[in-house]
Amino acid sequence: MFDILVYLYETYYRPDACPEPEALAKKLSAVGFDDVEISEALVWLNDLTAMAGVEHSLTAASTGMRIYVDEERDVLGTDAIGFIQFLESAKVLTPLQREIVIERALSLEEAPVSLGQLKVIVLMLLWSQGKEPDALMFDDLFGADDDAPPRLLH
Repeated sequence: MFDILVYLYETYYRPDACPEPEALAKKLSAVGFDDVEISEALVWLNDLTAMAGVEHSLTAASTGMRIYVDEERDVLGTDAIGFIQFLESAKVLTPLQREIVIERALSLEEAPVSLGQLKVIVLMLLWSQGKEPDALMFDDLFGADDDAPPRLLH
């Protein structure tokens, strides 16, 4: 599923440039992605888009400290939690965006979520909201994978 999400990010400059889900599924299938993964990715992305468009004044103005419950710690792991805290302290994520990232990570059917997967979740959230990470943050999101092909910064 994460390969599909990265493909979408690299292929479509903005989320509104993506074709409708049916046409997008056909394109992804033609590129060679598995139909089950395509379906999972589109459902996951649809849920992300629905959450990313919601504004909540209480969370947006939060200045408190986030306490993670056991389930969240089990799924995220310490590296992911540390990275989320880093992004929030660097003002890349708002408290609302942090909560969306956590919810999208918890929606996966695997634990723990790898740091690479969490980075893709963050990137897709920013992409779905039409926000582009600055070049240094982009390096933090994708600079650790030495074997990976270079990523496109829109």
